[in-house]
Amino acid sequence: MNRIDWNALDAAAREEVLQRPTRASSALVRGDVQSILEDVAARGDDALRVLTAHYDGVELKRFEVDAAEFAAAELQVSKELRDAIEEAAGRIEAFHRAGMPQPYRVETANGVVCERVSRPINPVGLYVPAGSAPLPSTALMLTIPAMLAGCPDIVLCTPPRKDGSADPAVLVAARRVPNVRVFKLGGAQAIAAMTFGTATIPRCDKLFGPGNAYVDEAKRQASQRSDGPAIDMPAGPSEVLVIADAGANPRFIAADLLSQAEHGPDSQVLLLSDSPELLDAVAVAIDDELPKLPRAEIARKALRASRLIQVRDPAQAIAISNLYAPEHLILSLRDPRAWLDQVTSAGTVFMGDWTPESLGDYCSGSNHVLPTGGAARAWSGLSVGSFMKSLSVQTASRDGLRTIGPCAVTLANAEGLQAHALAVTVRMAEPA
Repeated sequence: MNRIDWNALDAAAREEVLQRPTRASSALVRGDVQSILEDVAARGDDALRVLTAHYDGVELKRFEVDAAEFAAAELQVSKELRDAIEEAAGRIEAFHRAGMPQPYRVETANGVVCERVSRPINPVGLYVPAGSAPLPSTALMLTIPAMLAGCPDIVLCTPPRKDGSADPAVLVAARRVPNVRVFKLGGAQAIAAMTFGTATIPRCDKLFGPGNAYVDEAKRQASQRSDGPAIDMPAGPSEVLVIADAGANPRFIAADLLSQAEHGPDSQVLLLSDSPELLDAVAVAIDDELPKLPRAEIARKALRASRLIQVRDPAQAIAISNLYAPEHLILSLRDPRAWLDQVTSAGTVFMGDWTPESLGDYCSGSNHVLPTGGAARAWSGLSVGSFMKSLSVQTASRDGLRTIGPCAVTLANAEGLQAHALAVTVRMAEPA
């Protein structure tokens, strides 16, 4: 990892240090994704078969997972893993159920009642990565809040394996929700299929889920179409920023950094500390642990675009973190709660030495589908509310109209919208 002294940099160099590694390839990715979307829009399933053969190396006649494949998946997944899936699902459901949107009703004037109610979005499209690392945990993170929201039709796309099957653990996790249909499609072509709909894949009104730079860009382009779906958030290559003081455990921090670096070569990890000794110790710990990892080569590529940054103090570190707006923020500080109020932009925050990011990825209960690429400055992580739309409802009695109608008439006339005023005055003039 590159070692940097933040306070020795000018403004331009500081900006460069905080750039994501995907920036250099973004123009190429945009062009490739646009071509894929246009191809699927024009040729539907035929395009999907060609793209799946090209990108996934497998020819599929049928994309949807049938009952036989679901049954086979159950037999292929160990009891230990099935039990872990159920254990994690219980905590995820408990956390998300507690945060479900609640309707409310307010009488804003005598005879005038305003309400807010929620309805599920339907249909919804979920993307579960399964390229170099299948993610059954993501299937849980997506399907459980969709189920709690009451979404009637849930479409889930996940890349096929070389033998043409879907990852069994992903299927076991997805099957917990009975109304989920699973399709073996990956990458930008999966996003295109759920955007336009084909003869076999339903068109979806909103798309959810993380992915690589191509999936993230496909979601962006899909949402920008006049008839395109909404999206949950920009959720591309994974990233973590750790803020640590001299009392932190360097082996813990090294493990946290490596846990994100192993996601993919376009992941990014940052460590900010006011302790040069800690930065040195973490660098040594990374060198010790990296060769032991099965995905060491992937992590090594990610580390090339990652940073060890010396700062003046934790306050400066948090200011830098707010500017970067990381997907994952770890506060490896002696009193993390004392610093939390200063954190304004992060997808999720892990507090103290005993809360590794991995808990949030799998089983603490919070959602691991989070904004990346700086989007945490304005976007939030996934929740049940992400799968719902809210409707405001208002009811006025005759007396209520007479009470607030003059206010509406005055404002309408001030705006030069006399028909708006008429819609009120014609009712106020109606005999009782």
